Amino acid sequence: MRSSAAVGKVLLRADSAFMGHPTIAAALTAGADVSVAVRLTANVKRAIAAISEDAWTIKYPQAIWDDDTSRWISRAQVAEVDFTAFTAQAKDHHVPGRLVVRRIPDVNADKKQAAGQGTLFDMWRFHGFFTTVPQDELDTVAMDKLHRQHAVIENVHADLKNSALAHLPSGRFAANAAWLVLAVVAFNLTRAAGTLTGRPSLAKATTGTLRRKLINVPARVASSARKLTLHLPEYWPWQHAWEALFAAAFGPPAAIPT
Repeated sequence: MRSSAAVGKVLLRADSAFMGHPTIAAALTAGADVSVAVRLTANVKRAIAAISEDAWTIKYPQAIWDDDTSRWISRAQVAEVDFTAFTAQAKDHHVPGRLVVRRIPDVNADKKQAAGQGTLFDMWRFHGFFTTVPQDELDTVAMDKLHRQHAVIENVHADLKNSALAHLPSGRFAANAAWLVLAVVAFNLTRAAGTLTGRPSLAKATTGTLRRKLINVPARVASSARKLTLHLPEYWPWQHAWEALFAAAFGPPAAIPT
């Protein structure tokens, strides 16, 4: 992607599997910046421990989603520290940058407090990433939000693998290419169908959920007087959402103002 703060400059965002000198060096040589998640190695833990407690003052005004615990976190804080990557390698492999760290309360500590077992101090879990984007272009909070956006595409990949792409690979490249195009078309149409229901939960639902609630409808088709009638189930919880989708897809077009 291209950073909005640096017009024309490409930003490589990736997970910790790509935190290696060959990948980072290739990106920097090509003139790009990087934003790559890091594992909690010994040198990363030392860098996090060196962050002053006063630096953890930035709190998110809204809750953020935590993939590890599959829940919303409302007490996330973020801070950063100068960090040089690959210091265990040759000196010409050292890459200076920033270590941006987000910390959230430990879910086990929260459970203990809910059960009446207090703790002497807050327990945190840390998520860090290394970036070469200058601080004057994107501050700590802005950089953290920008980096976390890379996880959105992972949700799309997981959805596709749980539906059409579960049938790949084929032994033929052309067949795979055609199937991928059809899978993406079906994915986009399904997303549109969920949005047209007017239900926020369905607008963000996965393909499997939409297939179960809107597509695989337990209905009966009857023919009478050359007309087809679709009998939908009684007391169906998704009736109004399905009717809104049907009206949007087959209703008369909206009048064009003159």
